[in-house]
Amino acid sequence: MGLTGLFLISFLIVHVGVNSCIFVNDGGDTFNTAAHFMSHNWILRIMEIGLFAGLMIHIVQGLILWKQNNSARPVNYSVSAANQNSKWYSRSMGLLGTLLLFFLVIHVSKFFVDTKIALYGEGGINDASHNLYLEMKEEFQKWWIVLIYLLGVISLFWHLLHGFQSAFQTLGINHKKYTPVIKAIGIGYTIIVCILFALMPISFYLGWIN
Repeated sequence: MGLTGLFLISFLIVHVGVNSCIFVNDGGDTFNTAAHFMSHNWILRIMEIGLFAGLMIHIVQGLILWKQNNSARPVNYSVSAANQNSKWYSRSMGLLGTLLLFFLVIHVSKFFVDTKIALYGEGGINDASHNLYLEMKEEFQKWWIVLIYLLGVISLFWHLLHGFQSAFQTLGINHKKYTPVIKAIGIGYTIIVCILFALMPISFYLGWIN
């Protein structure tokens, strides 16, 4: 669970980095160039298979862990002091992960699928031009799409806030000297990544970028 989590955390750095090209505000030229490279580089295409495999494994692992936790004690404690022992989001990773899964289904259906259709088409590679920037701009003019994305980012924020440090702890990296540093890095990473993701739909919807 920790390994697949760290793998997905590293992917988010690449994903948010490419998407942040929209803030160059050059009509999408920089972003479309970066997106074209990502979709046409065969090394990245192979890595993409690993990404989806890692995501599926992470989801399955999460479901198994959730089931094991519930099976370990089917009867609740008569007295519970959960708020004193842990944060609410650390106890809600299953819920947050489920919300993220719904968000990912929408995200893939809106952008990823169209890109693949343009690249492969019918009968093999056709390398059709695909203005992903324009597609993002059109989609993020819809308030309900923006709302769904913001809710997805909020879920991602709480999921990462616990998951980043927890992944290292799962791998045995838990020391009074290093853990505070890991937590600080995790908080900074989570804030930066989620702010950038949230600013994308907001910037399109409010017309901050063209």
